Amino acid sequence: MNEFELIERFFTRPPRAPSVRLSVGDDAALLTPSPGCEIVVSVDMLVSGRHFHADTDPRKLGHKTLAVNLSDLAAMGASPRWALLAGALPGNDPQWLGAFARGFFALADAHGVDLVGGDTTRGPLTLCVTIIGEVPTGAALLRSGAHVDDQIYVSGELGDAALALAAMNGRVPLDAHALNAARERLETPAPRIALGQALRGVATAALDISDGLVGDLTHILERSGFGATVDLAAIPRSAALSRLVAGPHRRVALECLLAGGDDYELCFTAPPSAAARVAAISASEKLRLTRVGTITRGPGLVVRDENGSALHDLPRAYDHFA
Repeated sequence: MNEFELIERFFTRPPRAPSVRLSVGDDAALLTPSPGCEIVVSVDMLVSGRHFHADTDPRKLGHKTLAVNLSDLAAMGASPRWALLAGALPGNDPQWLGAFARGFFALADAHGVDLVGGDTTRGPLTLCVTIIGEVPTGAALLRSGAHVDDQIYVSGELGDAALALAAMNGRVPLDAHALNAARERLETPAPRIALGQALRGVATAALDISDGLVGDLTHILERSGFGATVDLAAIPRSAALSRLVAGPHRRVALECLLAGGDDYELCFTAPPSAAARVAAISASEKLRLTRVGTITRGPGLVVRDENGSALHDLPRAYDHFA
């Protein structure tokens, strides 16, 4: 297959939505945004050996390639609409490409996303998606809206994606069941699109947890101009990670829980008066939403341990250039 045959065979489909006036096949796509909406755009890159192992199941890799971008839209309260996919591929193996495309399009179909363009070339395996969505004008969730005394929440459980990597690298012991569960969190994250939309008008600030809670929450604090206190004991985690936090591998477990990254859960703030609405959203979405801390007037982030004392030497957030 040459480049154009590859695109035609694996990545060209009829548009799902009438908003796509022109899709794959021309120099650019033609899209029609919905009236009364603002456009939301984000881009993420995944590099083999940096963001995933070269032998990762290609179907799961197709899922994750789109999921990490959908998570950015979820953090903004946006509805996903269109995507562009660019990839450097070491070869054009039809079996690998077919599995990757199935994983990508299964998640795209679940969220109403049309793939409207992209590019391919030969090179070290690198995957890049530009995601485009919509949000009602003025309704986007931002990082800059937190206020003093707002409560800090996170969705789901944190730390298992990083725990999978730690176990695979021999840093912590995990039984087969716990490892398989952690690997699912690493390789097939669930973008919280419906939650982000439900939080419009409720959350004062939000972002997705891609580089670890400590680092990502700090972005909200910097943009909002406040500090925060977080209670370690309140941070939701799996039973396997709980056991490690309480045992001899505590240091590595805390790195996973606080700074591991790849969780793609949402962290958001809301005033105390919104607690009942947050609880109702949790019940409606059948998704655990846990209060883990409070926005404070003083600068900086304080994480209190199980005894209420401030943790020193907090683990550093994931750094792509470290």
